[in-house]
Amino acid sequence: MIKSKNRIINKLLAKLIIVMAILCFAQSELIAQEQPPRPIAIYVSPVQNLSFGAIILGPTGGDVIIYPNGSRGSTGDIVLADFGFTYSSALIEIEANPGTLVTILNGPDALLTGSNGGTMSMHIGNSDPTSPFVTTAAYPTRTYVRIGGVLTIGSSIANPAGAYSGSFQVTFIQE
Repeated sequence: MIKSKNRIINKLLAKLIIVMAILCFAQSELIAQEQPPRPIAIYVSPVQNLSFGAIILGPTGGDVIIYPNGSRGSTGDIVLADFGFTYSSALIEIEANPGTLVTILNGPDALLTGSNGGTMSMHIGNSDPTSPFVTTAAYPTRTYVRIGGVLTIGSSIANPAGAYSGSFQVTFIQE
């Protein structure tokens, strides 16, 4: 008889503990990641243009490469000159909430037109930081992105000396 009372008491205690655990859980506060402010927006501002600087073109042409870190290289029949013309990667300032995932989508190759005739093709290069990246600085987050490019130059007949200019498209996707 004592064993059966102990079993009944143990069963009642087990049920009571379960009920108390459910009540405690129901009253506890669940904590999750905070929702980002709405609307989620990034602001993009160009700070510095992509510039290939001065070159001396041989008879066959080649490529001028601007790397994201701002250094310059060439291929083919091209001599990189320094006649006081600066060269640089494009510098773009992005303002976004901390933790925003940003992906860079390069647009199509750009066509640059010359002041004395001729055209050149410019391929958008890599970026630094590489895409995709996450903004990490404290609010407001300002991240600086550098973008390089490759300028393809034809012969000196097709591309006479002069200033060449154009524009390119880059899309910044925030997630």
